[in-house]
Amino acid sequence: MGRVAAAYGVRGWIKVAPGGGVAQTLAASAQWWIGEHAYALAEARQHGRSVVAKLEGIDSREQVDEAWAALGDLDLAQDFVVTELAVHDLANGEWREVGLEVRNEQDEVLGTVKQWLSNGAQDVMEVAGSRTRLIPWASAIVKEVDLGAGRIVVDWQVDW
Repeated sequence: MGRVAAAYGVRGWIKVAPGGGVAQTLAASAQWWIGEHAYALAEARQHGRSVVAKLEGIDSREQVDEAWAALGDLDLAQDFVVTELAVHDLANGEWREVGLEVRNEQDEVLGTVKQWLSNGAQDVMEVAGSRTRLIPWASAIVKEVDLGAGRIVVDWQVDW
């Protein structure tokens, strides 16, 4: 989803370089996982091409440095993910969520939503399963969203 680029300011904020098309998703998340550590977000917002965030319980630049030192030799570009089932309320009233199971109309499991991307024309779900699929977020394809069951049903064949 992105990598921690630097401390940002002196009040415990960090600057994150997001992966392609996910800045809004990161900024709207309630919690991030960095390595094996979960961090609740007090605040986050897009800042140019980056995302700046204030993590709960980290209130100074020194605490940011200590937190990253405790992570050791992790490759943050690979170990930085948004937690499963983190609901995102976007400015236009829509939501995006990671960790939902994606099934087709034949009730075959395609995988789970790993991240959200944008191709310019529409948003796209990256679905991780037996293989990675990019499924457009369009009414012709997305047939049902059941947050209670943690499921999205799509008109998509298992061999596509």
